[in-house]
Amino acid sequence: MKRILIVTGQSGSGKSSALQVLEDLGYYCIDNLPLALLPEIVGKLDQENNLEQLALGVDVRSTRADLQEFDQVFQQLQKHGEVDVIYLTTKDQELIARFSASRRPHPLANRFKSLNQCIQEEKQLLRPIQMKATVQIDTSDKSVHDLKDTLLSKLGQVDKLIVILQSFGYKHGIPLDADFIFDVRHLPNPHWDNELRPYSGLDEPVQRFLNSFEQTHEMFQDLNQFLEKWLPAFAEGHRHYITVSIGCTGGQHRSVYIVDRLKKALEAKWSIQVLHREMKHWS
Repeated sequence: MKRILIVTGQSGSGKSSALQVLEDLGYYCIDNLPLALLPEIVGKLDQENNLEQLALGVDVRSTRADLQEFDQVFQQLQKHGEVDVIYLTTKDQELIARFSASRRPHPLANRFKSLNQCIQEEKQLLRPIQMKATVQIDTSDKSVHDLKDTLLSKLGQVDKLIVILQSFGYKHGIPLDADFIFDVRHLPNPHWDNELRPYSGLDEPVQRFLNSFEQTHEMFQDLNQFLEKWLPAFAEGHRHYITVSIGCTGGQHRSVYIVDRLKKALEAKWSIQVLHREMKHWS
């Protein structure tokens, strides 16, 4: 995993909106997990899904003990990639106005009589996380669009199309989130070679095997030309992301190989995210 974002801040400051923006930018987003469970869950996701960008929503509903030991959680997460903390804050009066308008209770409302007391206590509980923040954003006078622009600027990203390249195995089902699905089961199958079976399409022996067939190169060229031609049209249509799924029988050899080649061909021009859906099934 290359980048992990922890998104937190005061209740009512826009954490949910920030996660929606990050999801549009290609991040895999998970909200409201207990802090103590984050290292284990991130480790499992890293091992099984090969995610490159993950955003984790954390708030004051974690236990006081977990919040106080955030440094330990932060250090464990660093084993899986670069970790940044985005902390959202808002002026007290603006928070009070937002809660009054929404008529939703503050997460600490069952412990304190006044909303102002809830806000002050929350600041103290979140202080250990705030001290680790690499990005702090005051959302007091920001709309959702303003928040998006600020996140793009502070994260060093631009509002451009994210291309998600996904390999999968037909025997495990067709992905429901794909914009395009291409079938490469007609290519020679390394699975039937006992020496190649344990490898994946990311490994040199399988790549050498598939490279020895002309139809492999023809299939790659056709897919690459299709994407090179039509991705600009999708970008001009203000799409945030597009998912291109490549399938073979088991999702370990041929589809993985094609996805890897497409990534290398397209990444100089496009922002690419890769997901090998069946990695957990690889032998």
